[in-house]
Amino acid sequence: MLWNPWRGCHRCSEGCKYCYIHKGDQRKKIDTDIIVKTKDFAKPIKLNDKNEYLMRTNKIVYVCFSSDFLINEADQWRLECYQMMRERSDLNFLFLTKRIERFLTILPNDWGQGYDNITVGVSVENQQNADHRLKILNSLPIKHKNIICQPMIGPIDLSDHLDDVELVVVGGESDRNGRILNYDWVLNLKNQCLNKHVSFSFRQCASNFIKDDNYYHIPTRQLISQAKKAGIDHYF
Repeated sequence: MLWNPWRGCHRCSEGCKYCYIHKGDQRKKIDTDIIVKTKDFAKPIKLNDKNEYLMRTNKIVYVCFSSDFLINEADQWRLECYQMMRERSDLNFLFLTKRIERFLTILPNDWGQGYDNITVGVSVENQQNADHRLKILNSLPIKHKNIICQPMIGPIDLSDHLDDVELVVVGGESDRNGRILNYDWVLNLKNQCLNKHVSFSFRQCASNFIKDDNYYHIPTRQLISQAKKAGIDHYF
């Protein structure tokens, strides 16, 4: 289930080069750099005519997948989102960010060590950004932490960053000109996770993919299914 309280984003690192948000907006002639609140801002607490929540209980809610939850233009709205997430303790919220250094900028007074129903995923695309962002993540009061290596554009060693992490997700870049994903990098990350008893998911191949020294160009519609066929996901 998706909840996009605002939309729009700015490219901020190497992983943003072929961002699906920017590509989709370009086709629609929308300026992605303008961050605006959406009509779904209050979606988690909207009620039907029976005074029941429209968003059903016991669901995973993917938050702000048309932006970055920690983008600075949304500072004015973020606290209200946290309040809605707290009210809907029957839902599990997940948001991803490349701006984890801004996490402490806006937090509810009762955050403490984090809310039980919020998972924070930090996106990293290469070793440099993994070391920078995940060092920050490791220091933050968050109960549920994920690492998202998508798009993975080079080999990454997460061995020093997996303490208290619940899940690592790996995926390649989706674009005909996208950077190569080597399957050896994926398998290496899986082994790192297994050694630390961290769950692992290979979510998506890359448009340009190498396996066993063979090059493949994979159509976008097959990126997820081809990753699933690998059968290497592991959950603890």
